[in-house]
Amino acid sequence: MTENQNTQNSPAGKITLGPLFFHWTAEKRRDFYFRIADEAAIDSVYLGEVVCSKREIFFKEFLPVVSERLQKAGKEVIVSTLALVTSKREMSTVSAYADAGFMVEANDVASLQALHGRPHVIGPFINVFNESTRDYLVKNNATRIVLPVEMAAESVDRLAGGGAATEIEVMVFGRQPLSVAMRCYHARAHELNKDSCQFVCGLDQDGLQTNTVDQQPILAVNGTQTMSHGYVVLLQELAKLQNMGVSHFRLSPQDVDMARVSHVYRNVLDRKCDPAEALETLKAVTDTVPFINGFWHGSEGFAWVENRA
Repeated sequence: MTENQNTQNSPAGKITLGPLFFHWTAEKRRDFYFRIADEAAIDSVYLGEVVCSKREIFFKEFLPVVSERLQKAGKEVIVSTLALVTSKREMSTVSAYADAGFMVEANDVASLQALHGRPHVIGPFINVFNESTRDYLVKNNATRIVLPVEMAAESVDRLAGGGAATEIEVMVFGRQPLSVAMRCYHARAHELNKDSCQFVCGLDQDGLQTNTVDQQPILAVNGTQTMSHGYVVLLQELAKLQNMGVSHFRLSPQDVDMARVSHVYRNVLDRKCDPAEALETLKAVTDTVPFINGFWHGSEGFAWVENRA
């Protein structure tokens, strides 16, 4: 098997590519997924719009061809839904994806009504912080749960362990999605309103940096979404996650070489590369963006904790 072939069914765990949060052009997005299909060590790919329903129309025509290309490459395709469902039209979109035979990732509890009884994935925007919530969702036929990014190691261990009757997925790379609101921060930053935003979020392909009053970067704005400024990087923690029973490891798309990022994580999961060496390789890919892992270690989310697997 060559490096670029799919690693489906690897006993070390599966790597997933979460939904693209940013507003890239349709062509850039299409070409990005074509490369993921051909070159990335990815098992599952999440498509679909999570942040703003106004963006959906731009990529709609490419969704079938991208989905087909990914599936032919051996990738599982899942369609993610909005993190904030606010209209009947948006609800009908969830039902339409499910009726078309797609596996759907629900990111708003409103979506669960349309998915009731059908196999589906629970996304990280639905708060699953305890076993009772997990078990309730599993009874509703949730086959995988992506845990919220704020969870510390002890909480992940409780939810992933104990013979849970569902797959558990944890985000291990990328800007952490912290919240989605009705207001569009990107539009406001350009003295526009949400209804006439002119899609200015597309100007910042990796998010708009925001600083504290003393000019220290702390967050990133992406349309109506607030994200961490730094990239969460759980490389030195992968072995512990595997031992806990986590089955899927999510990479969140950023405007960097995601195919190369996927191979870095694949090599660590397969014990072919030391995490310290992998961190140095990853730094060369991500340039100056800081790494963070504070939530996992029970600290501030923007913190970086060394050598505490």
